[in-house]
Amino acid sequence: MAETAYVPRLRAEYDKSIRAKLTEQFGYANVMQVPRLDKVVLNMGVGEAVNDRKKAETAAGDLSLIAGQKAIVTYSRIAIATFKLRENQPIGCKVTLRKAQMYDFIDRLINVALPRVRDFRGLNPKSFDGRGNYSLGIKEHIIFPEIDFDKAGEPMGMDITVCTTAQTDDEARALLTAFNFPFRQ
Repeated sequence: MAETAYVPRLRAEYDKSIRAKLTEQFGYANVMQVPRLDKVVLNMGVGEAVNDRKKAETAAGDLSLIAGQKAIVTYSRIAIATFKLRENQPIGCKVTLRKAQMYDFIDRLINVALPRVRDFRGLNPKSFDGRGNYSLGIKEHIIFPEIDFDKAGEPMGMDITVCTTAQTDDEARALLTAFNFPFRQ
C-alpha cells in the first residue's frame, strides 16, 4: 500500500483556492506565473554575544525549536573596534525554511504567535522590498509556544523574511493577504 505524502494545510489551501483567485485577479496566462511562497528566513542578531559566547548558542537553540530545523550560528566577517567586535566572533543565528516546514511555520506564525503579541495592531503593509518579499520584526521570541517562558532567559528579537516568486509588491501583498496575514488597514 502506497504511503501518502504529508501536505500542509496552507499548501492544500493554496492549491485548492488561492491559486485560482490570484489567476483571476491578475489575469495570468500560465500557471507558473502565479506567485507562490519560495522560502522563509528566520534571523536573530545577538549583539550581546560579543561579551558572552553562550548567548549565540542559546539563541540558536531557541531558533531551532521555533523553526523545527537546526539553526546555524553566524560569525562576524570583519573586526569593528567601536563595537568591541573581532573577526569570526559569533553574532547571531539564522535558519531557512522551505516546502512543508515553511508552510507549517507560517501557519503557526499567523494563527498562534502573532495573536500572542502584546498590543498587536496588525502587520505593516509597507514592509515589502519592491521585489515581492516581505519582512517583519518581532521584539520577543517568547510569543512562540515552543519556547518555555520559565526557562527562557531574556526575550530576544528576531527578523522573519517571507520570500515569494511575485514580481511586484501588489502581487505579493495579494498572495500574503490570501494566506490571512493580518495587515493593518
